[in-house]
Amino acid sequence: MKYSVKILLFLIALSTTPFLMMAQNNVIDEIVWVVGDEAILKSEVEEFRKEILMNSQRIEGDPYCFIPEQLAIRKLFLDQAKLDSIEVQESLVTRGVEYRINEMIASVGSVERVEEYWGKNIAGIREDLRGQYREQQLIETVQQKHFGDVKLTPSEIRKYFNSLPQDSLPFIPTTLELQIITAQPEIPLSEIDRVKAQLRDYTEQITSGKSSFSTLALLHSEDEGTALRGGEYGFSNKSGLVPEFANVAFALTDPAKVSNVVETEYGFHIIQLIERRGDMVNFRHILLRPKAPQESIDTAMVHLDSIRIKIIENKISFDDAATYLSADKNTRNNKGIMVNMRNSIYGGTPRFPLNELNQDIAKIAGEMKKGEMSQPFVMINDNGHRVAAIIKIKERNEGHKANINNDYQIIKQMAESAKQQELVDEWLQDKIRKTYVRIDPQWQGCEYKYKGWLK
Repeated sequence: MKYSVKILLFLIALSTTPFLMMAQNNVIDEIVWVVGDEAILKSEVEEFRKEILMNSQRIEGDPYCFIPEQLAIRKLFLDQAKLDSIEVQESLVTRGVEYRINEMIASVGSVERVEEYWGKNIAGIREDLRGQYREQQLIETVQQKHFGDVKLTPSEIRKYFNSLPQDSLPFIPTTLELQIITAQPEIPLSEIDRVKAQLRDYTEQITSGKSSFSTLALLHSEDEGTALRGGEYGFSNKSGLVPEFANVAFALTDPAKVSNVVETEYGFHIIQLIERRGDMVNFRHILLRPKAPQESIDTAMVHLDSIRIKIIENKISFDDAATYLSADKNTRNNKGIMVNMRNSIYGGTPRFPLNELNQDIAKIAGEMKKGEMSQPFVMINDNGHRVAAIIKIKERNEGHKANINNDYQIIKQMAESAKQQELVDEWLQDKIRKTYVRIDPQWQGCEYKYKGWLK
């Protein structure tokens, strides 16, 4: 479930950063709130404030009123987790922590800089994050249990839509539904041999001590997502990797050794084990992609142009050409229809706002009309390879204010989100009424979102 309740999202966002536990401060601590048997310290409030300022997040009202209330709400959720006897899935905690650490390394450029920034080693940072991610998993499980089954009838969704003021309706950007046909340029065997030889040379440099794996990955790996981290992928389970890669990565046992060259749909890799934790493995890799020569690309373009002409002459339909002649394995079983795989409201559907399309496709599709077919063009596909392509616009929905007929799924999500918020508000009010709360007199001069804190 995608939680859209505003207050829960704020808690999630704050819990995924290490500032609360790590930042140095000179505030003399004092207890400012007590919620049940949990205390909220002045230093906690101050660190939340620093984090918000650092991330340029906007808070309406006094932060010294808003922040303690958010911390108190968090403690109510954690108390409910105890009552529900909820247990933490350590594999999810580990995955979240490693993702966050990899994110920080990518942001500042190296492990050493991360350690310098936080004033402690990476092991200490990891341990602090583990506590925060455990709490977050508990909160998310409480959310799922108590608010995760919101289902509204079509009449309830329509009633919600009719209650919205016109000026509060969201603007829906132009979306496209597209079909695609691609042609894969032929890569000479000599180019493949060159890439393999280069990776074997890197392996020799690593095993001889001439260079480190992370340095070579930083300088040469074509996986932009991991190169800046010295090739470090982060902890992953086997199901999260393509089979050819996973089989080799999970067979590694000695961090001092480097794998043989591995071929996947992305190119050729060498892999080095960093650490294994149960069914999770962290590793480094270097990716190199063989390059198609220009003459191969030109040949692929000519091939696609001939297909395009046959479609125009009605000798074959676009649907059939996409099914039987396209090199794109992700769409050819669906008559060439592209599916949006982004984590967005359009995820899992064939609808794409321009900013969620492949950039090369977006440049071509932006001004095309419904039913129009493009000329052949060259694009970088999702695997990082240059391919030739032609596209056809199956549907084009121009930007507009949301309406119930064209944007039912978006209105449905809005209605369910509002219902979730209503349920959360009711639950919190009841929880506050039943929980012992004491607020230091100096912190009582606030207008809180929820009633009952001051008893």
